[in-house]
Amino acid sequence: MATYDELVRDYESGIGVAGESLPPLEPGANLAATLPVWALAGGAVAAFATAADRWRESRGLTPLRSVLEPGRVAAAFSSERLFRLDGQRPDIFAELSGFFRAADAWVRTHANYPHHRARLLTAVELPATATRADFTARIATLAAADIEQRAAEQGAIAVRVRAEQEWADSPQGKAAASGPLVAIETRDDNGPVESPTAATSLLPLRGLRVLDLTRVIAGPVATRALALLGADVLRIDAPGLPEIGWQFLDTCQGKRSTVVDLRTDLPVFHELISNADIIISGYRPGSLERLGVRPAEMRPGIVHGRVSAWGESGPWGDRRGFDSIVQAASGISRIEGAHDNSHGEPAVGALPAQALDHASGYLLAAGVLDALRARRADGRGRDVRVALARTGSWLLSQPGRTPDHPPAQLPDPRYAVTHGAVTTARPALSEYYDHPWPAPDYGSDTFSWKARPDGL
Repeated sequence: MATYDELVRDYESGIGVAGESLPPLEPGANLAATLPVWALAGGAVAAFATAADRWRESRGLTPLRSVLEPGRVAAAFSSERLFRLDGQRPDIFAELSGFFRAADAWVRTHANYPHHRARLLTAVELPATATRADFTARIATLAAADIEQRAAEQGAIAVRVRAEQEWADSPQGKAAASGPLVAIETRDDNGPVESPTAATSLLPLRGLRVLDLTRVIAGPVATRALALLGADVLRIDAPGLPEIGWQFLDTCQGKRSTVVDLRTDLPVFHELISNADIIISGYRPGSLERLGVRPAEMRPGIVHGRVSAWGESGPWGDRRGFDSIVQAASGISRIEGAHDNSHGEPAVGALPAQALDHASGYLLAAGVLDALRARRADGRGRDVRVALARTGSWLLSQPGRTPDHPPAQLPDPRYAVTHGAVTTARPALSEYYDHPWPAPDYGSDTFSWKARPDGL
């Protein structure tokens, strides 16, 4: 049976760090699944916690030596189940997001954003007014591989549900499974290294600036984790593409939010980057560069964290994707649906949480902390990369599957916190009772940095 400390060891060996042994933990029914989801979740949070301690020690601060609470970690990973707005649960997936039966196989779609919905309807030649019933009927007439290809050509998001071995044998599956769990690459650019002497053990990143160019879950989880440690995190969204409301409230705690158009406000963006210590981006490979944004040139020595769905190489390196889509393409959906095969055909299912997203977020935050620590020694900039599909390949590679598992335990309400009309999960680390502050109003802040604390 895979244990959470195995992921920590895999992360640390991948970046060349000698870690310490961690205490055993019994997860119970938290995140119960056929695959070892608790090992992934607990391991990702523990990797972040131990990386934070390495950063603390490099700054002469006392390490916290976090001991995880499985229920609290599970609540953080299942935060959408605890989230309430005015007492109401959100609709997690839109009407055209989900599993649909094509003419020959299952497909999984993602159309939560209006522009993704529009592209998906265009891909299958339906009008913008099409209903779920219209879409279901149309999908049933098309081959799954055809739908997948049409979606890729239109920039929509749909994949054919694959078996595990088929994915592993495919060029895109092999590319997704290659390389370390978190890649940290040292660049040649050098720059000034901030030394936040106002930092404390609880706030070891106090005085550091993080530019957040991410949305949905993985990237926002990473930047929220950095904000938890005291960083000034400024999230930037583009005008005309607002975030899904509940999702923003669930992942933007401790940050500031502003709206900047990179196509027309590049000087503003250049100024922000030139005074940042870290940038976290979720754009597909090459997208920032095509906009004229090259962080390492704008701010030599910057740590650039990057999250993608499929990795930045291989035949799917330029495709869009989300956690649920990666689960479907990589065989995870088949594995988690196999215990409910009552209709004589392969069943489809899902993990008990968006675990690839959340785990990738904490792993990215861990990588950024270790890159910062290394930068203190040589001043050189670094790129830190994670991919949902690489995180998924780790999960698929672990032993000890439990197809007869009990139902996953619902997140414990004790790990929720309410501010006004909004209820969200508490931080995954038990040393922190709550996030620094609730999510701000969307786009409510100026596009400027706060003054660094005294003592810098």
